[in-house]
Amino acid sequence: MITVRPSAARGPTRIGWLDSRHSFSFGDYYDPAHMGFGPLRVINEDRVAAGAGFGAHGHADMEILSYVVSGALAHQDSLGNGETIRPGEIQRMTAGTGVRHAEMNPSTTDPVHFLQIWIEPERRGLAPGYEQVTLPPPAPGALTLLAARERHDGAVVVHQDTALYRATPGDSAPVDIALAAGRRAWLQVVRGAVAANGTALDEGDGAAVTGEAALRLEGDAEVLVFDLP
Repeated sequence: MITVRPSAARGPTRIGWLDSRHSFSFGDYYDPAHMGFGPLRVINEDRVAAGAGFGAHGHADMEILSYVVSGALAHQDSLGNGETIRPGEIQRMTAGTGVRHAEMNPSTTDPVHFLQIWIEPERRGLAPGYEQVTLPPPAPGALTLLAARERHDGAVVVHQDTALYRATPGDSAPVDIALAAGRRAWLQVVRGAVAANGTALDEGDGAAVTGEAALRLEGDAEVLVFDLP
């Protein structure tokens, strides 16, 4: 079964410098029907104006992934990390016992468009941590591992039985994904349009996948695929 979460149905947060869309309940947006999907707790699609951003604030007991679509995102945290995330990179921050960080758009002219993802960890009280990797360039028909519980070259580690992939189907280049028995998936369309086992999804749409042994993604798109318990 594939249940579509249309882009337009997501919860909005709009203030002067921020335009955000929430796939699941977050902040002032509360929807008891959309509190997460398994350990996947947050997918926020944020657009932040030039020179603006989120000042220093705290988190605990969450795996936080940042994926930049366009522009750049400057990160600083209480662990001493100071990095800039750009398209083609992914960042993981383990909040664990507590960490403070700030995320700002360092450009004076251009907005930054990024997805921030929260995954509940397999246990509380982890030591805080930080990791950032550069991904291979996307290619039509490619399925690229971005994050997993076990260490893999070119992917960050998340402390949960979850894997995150970037799928880039292209014309005449579908992406096939096997799902083990008892697993489910969440799809989030970053760009373009795709058919998932024949179900049409447009940019910004999400989809909950249950009871499927495999997925075929067809179209011309960039899709985040979460393999979840």
